[in-house]
Amino acid sequence: MPPLERAYTALGGRTPLSGLLVPSLVLHSTGAVTGIERDTPLMYCPEPDGAMLIAGSNFASDTHPAWTSNLMRTPDAAVTVRGQRTTVRATRIPDQDLDATWRYIEEQWPGYRGYESASGRTLRIFRLVPTAVVPSGPSEARMGHPPISG
Repeated sequence: MPPLERAYTALGGRTPLSGLLVPSLVLHSTGAVTGIERDTPLMYCPEPDGAMLIAGSNFASDTHPAWTSNLMRTPDAAVTVRGQRTTVRATRIPDQDLDATWRYIEEQWPGYRGYESASGRTLRIFRLVPTAVVPSGPSEARMGHPPISG
């Protein structure tokens, strides 16, 4: 996460600043090693059917971001978009579909695939398909969903 985003979050901001410019979400995934819920602010590419595409660019680092391993191990996750938490099922885009998926993503964000070239690795892309809206407020804990912490 860029330094400005980290500072904003540390000061209690719940919506990523980048969300003012591009579609953004907070991914709530289960740690592949720890089993602890991890929150990761990400930009996403919306699809017409309500699904969301997220790419593990990791700012063009040569390593995959941890959240991609989390989704590969436990594909059931949740996202918060504009304050609404929704459960999702993550599916990794198969290699044979990556070029078509990148074309779709780059219709919205021209040049975004440059992160893949700069990183020297094939970026993992996931499709997040909503499964249910999670109720907000105190009832979350009673329904098996921990309250969202800031």
